[in-house]
Amino acid sequence: MNTIELMKQKLAALEPVVIRIADESARHAGHEGAKAGGGHYLLTIVSHQFISKSALARHRLVYDTLREMMHKNIHALSVKAYTPEEFDSIH
Repeated sequence: MNTIELMKQKLAALEPVVIRIADESARHAGHEGAKAGGGHYLLTIVSHQFISKSALARHRLVYDTLREMMHKNIHALSVKAYTPEEFDSIH
């Protein structure tokens, strides 16, 4: 299973309505973290579990869910976490 598939499998615990993961590792070729093999990813995730949570709390949920992958499979992760209502209003 590749890293993106594994991330999606783990993030399923947050019951996402939308989940998009872009691998931006190629843009960071030569970067110190890329040498260790961890990728750079951009995550957009929409979940009802984010309702009434601050941006910090949402990011903590995501990072806690992916904890065992951090600094191993994932070197850098950019997170955009929305409630369904927030996501609908910007798309």
